[in-house]
Amino acid sequence: MRNLNFRHFLSFVPDDLAQHDQIQRLAWWQRVPLIPLRLVCWVWTRTLRFEMTPEARAALGDTDAPTVVVLWHNRLFVISEIFRRWRSDRPVYALISASKDGAWLAGISELFGLRTVRGSSSRRGAEAMRELLDRLSDGSDVAITPDGPRGPAYSFKPGATGLVRRSGARVLLFGSRSPSAWRVRSWDRFILPRPFSTVSLDARILRVDELPADGRACAGALRTAMLDINEV
Repeated sequence: MRNLNFRHFLSFVPDDLAQHDQIQRLAWWQRVPLIPLRLVCWVWTRTLRFEMTPEARAALGDTDAPTVVVLWHNRLFVISEIFRRWRSDRPVYALISASKDGAWLAGISELFGLRTVRGSSSRRGAEAMRELLDRLSDGSDVAITPDGPRGPAYSFKPGATGLVRRSGARVLLFGSRSPSAWRVRSWDRFILPRPFSTVSLDARILRVDELPADGRACAGALRTAMLDINEV
């Protein structure tokens, strides 16, 4: 687990700066309640038992090159633990919406040691795309949810397809199945595996040259591959 600078995490961002770059951020007093929430989630995820095939384990642990990690939005609860266990030696930047809702998700993600890039198709999309490509060029991984931030669930949006095609990086498709879990009443039916339950993981690495050149066909191929390794 990375050492976290809580003084930096609680730092106040002036409203005029947030308006200037169109990114909604949390004030320091909004971040304080996230600290006990992070502790609860930290304990919770460590009670989970993960099982996978040797092939999936090899894919998850392959950190030899910068990678675009793709997962459905409703699998976000377990992803920080996955990175901690199998990909801790490579920095990862998660794409999170620049909206107010995204500010809360970004705050939680940063407490878990994930770095964030803020943007979506409706706000700062081009800027976020350039920043993600820069992070890949620097040797980091990036993580995206192609159906986020508002759905529809299990869709593969053009922005996610564009990032995969433009990056030229490897793509790690992440999948999980949680037979014992709660489903939140949200647009994506967010999955919360019950404490001490077993989560089955799957993963597959693809190269961009293995995908169709046409954007729509590429999105369809990626979506089909994601559905194959996830229970929906």
